[in-house]
Amino acid sequence: MATPSQHDLRKDFRALLESNNCYYTASTFDPMSARIAEDLGFEVGILGGSVASLQVLAAPDFALITLSEFVEQATRIGRVARLPIIADADHGYGNALNVMRTITELERAGVAALTIEDTLLPAKYGHKSTDLIPLDEAIGKIEAALEARIDPTMSIIARTNAGQLTTEQTIERAKAYEAAGADGICMVGVKDFEHLEAISAHVTVPLMLVAYGNPELNDRERLAKNGVRIVVNGHAAYFAAIKATYDCLREQRGIAEGKLNASELSERYSTLEESREWARRFMDVKE
Repeated sequence: MATPSQHDLRKDFRALLESNNCYYTASTFDPMSARIAEDLGFEVGILGGSVASLQVLAAPDFALITLSEFVEQATRIGRVARLPIIADADHGYGNALNVMRTITELERAGVAALTIEDTLLPAKYGHKSTDLIPLDEAIGKIEAALEARIDPTMSIIARTNAGQLTTEQTIERAKAYEAAGADGICMVGVKDFEHLEAISAHVTVPLMLVAYGNPELNDRERLAKNGVRIVVNGHAAYFAAIKATYDCLREQRGIAEGKLNASELSERYSTLEESREWARRFMDVKE
């Protein structure tokens, strides 16, 4: 089977956004997982920033991965993917000018869509990792992203954290990003359908939710009726791969079965503890 062109995959993703249905993403972290996802019938995949950081650096999600490293992984996937891939481009790796570079590189990598979030990254130690940048700065990033885009079929989705904002503030940001030209709005932290409906009533562009399997949002038809077209329920496939690797190597060494789950293994074998120690030593972090 021939691999579709990047342009055609972007058109396929646009068709998902323009439909009346809601689609769940597959966590696609390398070329093989992308091929598997398409063969199993998934309509769209996502390369998560946290997953890329773990796979490329064995590093926690502390905004340590660089744009070039992320783009390299996206390019490997984009080279062979048969389904549209969303790239989690974090904050665009800097200010509005950095966002423009991010758009250029990820467009060449072949992604069908990407999210740009309004989170303050890297997070200031001693502050929440969900602190947001000012609205006018976030609008500038979306406008810069649209200016840098060459292929208009590639979707640029603005992301915000509804769990850290009041409903009114979330609506304000969503409407501002829509007015700036974003092709969709991605939200993390939506609590339930009442919360979603209060926001979606004020937005006309397609919505994307990072829901992490929230049972309060487990109704695909109701999500679709509220304008939600894409849902990310986490990256279980990647963590399952970590667990499978551990178990395979453990059995080869004749070691008794351990009690750590996939999430605990990812913490044990990532550089999380080293990063925390370095933060205490070099940044005087007290937390």
